Amino acid sequence: MSRWLPVLLLLLFSTNALAAKRVVVLAPAAADILVRLQAENRVVGVTRSVDAFPAATRVGSHIRPNLEIIRSLRPDLLILSSNRFFSAAMAAAVDAELFYYHPQTLEEVLQQSAALAAVLDRRAAGQVLIEEQRRKLEKIKRLPRAPDVIYEVSAMPLMLAGQKNIVRDIIEQAGGRLLTPGDRKLVRFNAEGILARQPRIYIYQVGPMNRNPTPPAERGPLRSLKATILQVDELQFSRANTGSFDNVLMLNRFFLKTLSDSE
Repeated sequence: MSRWLPVLLLLLFSTNALAAKRVVVLAPAAADILVRLQAENRVVGVTRSVDAFPAATRVGSHIRPNLEIIRSLRPDLLILSSNRFFSAAMAAAVDAELFYYHPQTLEEVLQQSAALAAVLDRRAAGQVLIEEQRRKLEKIKRLPRAPDVIYEVSAMPLMLAGQKNIVRDIIEQAGGRLLTPGDRKLVRFNAEGILARQPRIYIYQVGPMNRNPTPPAERGPLRSLKATILQVDELQFSRANTGSFDNVLMLNRFFLKTLSDSE
């Protein structure tokens, strides 16, 4: 999918007086943006992992959306993260405009939020949202050096966040350096490879992809890992939205404290 699609959508809808009125959200991360744009009354359908919009109909999961329920809601806009689980044929059966929300960086969060604001004719709210997030980044404190960081997505199998994961930009904006080879969102790895890289900080998430993992310090070869360990909530970190900017500030403080404690 083209990374420029949100910009093209912005240009397309900026001259369209008919803003979307009935929205189905199949990209869970976009729910936060819709709330910030004060567009809750537009949302008629959401995936079951979205807690916002209690009045909206649940339409299955983002992996297994229920096409018949979606069609019954008569949406004029579908917000998708990709066409991997919602094919072109399914989209044609709904006959609604498509908006792809799938940012991989904080800057793309802002770009795609602005584009979505245009689709919903909520440009002023979109501008407020963008300015608020940029002000958060102004609070980042400079670190004496960049700590090397590993981010565990799942323990079994051992999967790490890769270079195309929003986590990479969150860590780098906070002043750290993600130690993951490859140019993918997720990278399958092994404990020996982690030990060889000797990260200063080991972050592991807990959530749907990593349920009840044994803490790394109690896990096989990783017991010898000399790193500061941080547990985070998966849904908080995996969803690229305004929460990603809050995560940057939290990690920046954590990195600074970790480096200060080691001196």
